[in-house]
Amino acid sequence: MVNNKPFLVKGVCYSPIPIGQNHEYDWWSDPNKSWLVDGKLMKDMGVNTIRLYQSHEDINEVKQVIRDMYEKFGIRTVIGDWLGFWEYPCPFYGDKRFQERVKKGVLEMVTQLKDEPGVLLWTLGNENNYSCLNRVNSWSNEEIDKEPDPQKQREMRSKIYYSFINDLTKEIHKIDPNHPVALGNGELLGLEYAKLYAPDVDLVACIIYRGKTFGNLFNSLKMTFDKPILLSEFGADCYDAYLGKDDQNMQAFFLESQWRQIYENIAGNKKGAGNCLGGIMFEWSDEWWKHDENNPDSWSVHDIESNWSNGSYYFDIKAAGNKNMNEEWFGLVELSDNTDKGLNKRIPRKSYYVVREFWNNPQAKPKNKRQR
Repeated sequence: MVNNKPFLVKGVCYSPIPIGQNHEYDWWSDPNKSWLVDGKLMKDMGVNTIRLYQSHEDINEVKQVIRDMYEKFGIRTVIGDWLGFWEYPCPFYGDKRFQERVKKGVLEMVTQLKDEPGVLLWTLGNENNYSCLNRVNSWSNEEIDKEPDPQKQREMRSKIYYSFINDLTKEIHKIDPNHPVALGNGELLGLEYAKLYAPDVDLVACIIYRGKTFGNLFNSLKMTFDKPILLSEFGADCYDAYLGKDDQNMQAFFLESQWRQIYENIAGNKKGAGNCLGGIMFEWSDEWWKHDENNPDSWSVHDIESNWSNGSYYFDIKAAGNKNMNEEWFGLVELSDNTDKGLNKRIPRKSYYVVREFWNNPQAKPKNKRQR
């Protein structure tokens, strides 16, 4: 509920990195203010929310972005924190000093931003649960190392991590009782432990890539950890790795289908589970640095190589090595080499218009049919 009215999140993940730069680029202080150009396009599409994965060291610049997006375009902000997930060599959730340092940063962010009218909610982590499962950025401590059973090790890590999330959530609620706190989680993995150790989170912010539909996601969550769900990262790229060409129909097909299932599962729709708060698409604009992030020469090249495979995106799964997920091609808008007032020109893709049309008329039958 926002201003005593139901609010369905219609969002995009936002990281406006220009061609030739990587994730370290400080777009917040860019005098060209890319968010003012993007905000107008978003408003015209019907976007009402952006997701920022992390705050910025200059909190006044963060406030400016949040204020501009809200005051000029009516767009609210979901803002999160990585919780040290990408620190080298790994996040040490089993270390109290590490936890306290991360907590201090999060609570400072909440304290500084909680009174901004454009803030919608807080998100803790992204896919940090994978570190408990030995998938990404695995961590341990002396007690866990003494346990010979790998399954019990995972349980011990999950208890530590989700208990930390719960403690952090309660501290945020004390500072800011007006904005919900979301648990950022990759898929539904580990949520049986969240049910035990993180009962105070308000909702699950789920990162999920399942292709055309979300399958049994909404009902499964009800059975596992009965909280509302925000699809905080989902989407489809627009490069057909099998045919070796840009395919905007493919991307639009997947996104429209995904949004139909979101609408089927929102509160009040008796067809579905009634626990969905909306979705945030990955992503607003292409990021040209992603495929070969350690090679600055590649940041000015729109790479067509893929690093991973997902059979749920079935149109191009027959690509070489089944690698069909193209990290640099997920944007609803593509970036042009040509610039306008210092910014790469934004070119909306077909998915921009298809999703806009769906939001305006969700009862209409799908028009975008992707066929071979």
